[in-house]
Amino acid sequence: MVRSELHTRRVDAVRAWTTFVENGDEAERLVRPEILSSWARSEAAISTDVTEAPLADEHETHELWHGSPLQTAVERVEAELRRTCEDGDLVVAVTDAQTRILWTYGGRVMRRKAETVNFVAGGRWDDQSVGTNALDLANRMDSPAMVFSAEHYAPIVHNWVCWAAPVHDPVTGRQLGVLDLSTTWDRTHPIGLATARVMARLIETAMPPSRAHALLADDTGEPGLVMTLLGTAETRLDGQRLLLNRRQTEVLALLAMHPEGLSLEHLHALVYGDQNVTLSTLKAEVSHLRSALGGQLTSRPYRLPMPVATDVDHVLALLRQGQVGAAVAAYGGDLLPGTNSPALGELAEYVAVALREALLADPQPDAVVRYSELAPYDSEVIEVCLASLGARPHPAVPLLKGRLAVARG
Repeated sequence: MVRSELHTRRVDAVRAWTTFVENGDEAERLVRPEILSSWARSEAAISTDVTEAPLADEHETHELWHGSPLQTAVERVEAELRRTCEDGDLVVAVTDAQTRILWTYGGRVMRRKAETVNFVAGGRWDDQSVGTNALDLANRMDSPAMVFSAEHYAPIVHNWVCWAAPVHDPVTGRQLGVLDLSTTWDRTHPIGLATARVMARLIETAMPPSRAHALLADDTGEPGLVMTLLGTAETRLDGQRLLLNRRQTEVLALLAMHPEGLSLEHLHALVYGDQNVTLSTLKAEVSHLRSALGGQLTSRPYRLPMPVATDVDHVLALLRQGQVGAAVAAYGGDLLPGTNSPALGELAEYVAVALREALLADPQPDAVVRYSELAPYDSEVIEVCLASLGARPHPAVPLLKGRLAVARG
């Protein structure tokens, strides 16, 4: 793209941004819908005169990064990431699922620019903390995103162009964070977004089995069954997603929670409780499951003869280890919301209460912010966190106070 075209594009972006700031909805036809939506979220949360991104707690950031699958993957491809940055005078960042930067590297010029706005490890780059940007959009939409010049909400990065792409766990498909490439607007290039995609895929290919699925491999290193049950339901066998109905997912989840196996009668009680459902109905569900699993479901007792990992086990393991922040980050929400299985209902309550009690005992601010997004009306956890901070300044305080107002309202 020639410089004159870039300059015209920048002028148009500034005009659209000015129109929005001064007249709101009149900017609707001047920018992409996702930019306008993000501007609206940003306007409700921050002022345009923000000077830098807020910084998350240094210890919490280190805890999330150190020894994580993302760190291992980035270290394996770090030479390629660095070379890309140095050749194009870019700054690269890798974030967690809450758009908190965990790692960065920059070319000489961009590194200095990045440091002035806290585009560094610990920087919170969700749009409600620092305004519209590509990292937040890629994270929200789970797809590559570009933000050019004044498409950013905060003028501190109006001189930037950013390309970002989500990074996923290659086995489960769960979004772990995003990779972002940024430089000055006048260095915009058509291959910028494609480069971000390639770099994100490069990290994914270098990813070891994540902590969330540490049980995935047995002694022979063979893959197995991975179930996501918290907040959303997804099942993968040997990396391939299985298409299961709600009841089949519930049956499989119960078998995953009982590696020793279950008799037909015991499984029926766990799934249906006192509902008037025949044993034949359950046998039919198990038959469908056995077919979906390629025969890997034994009888007498019903058992899964393969490595099995669930996010429920992962969250509980983190809580046992005292890693509250990591447990909250791994907790996607209630276990199979709406389930009428009495056993799964009890397990859902156990996990939710265990997480909540852990936060009350150790109310890490960023973890409480994340938790409040999942349980917006739990005012007690927020109050305990704010009380523990006292008068100490913390970037999470405005967010917590906002959440508290909603919870009380």
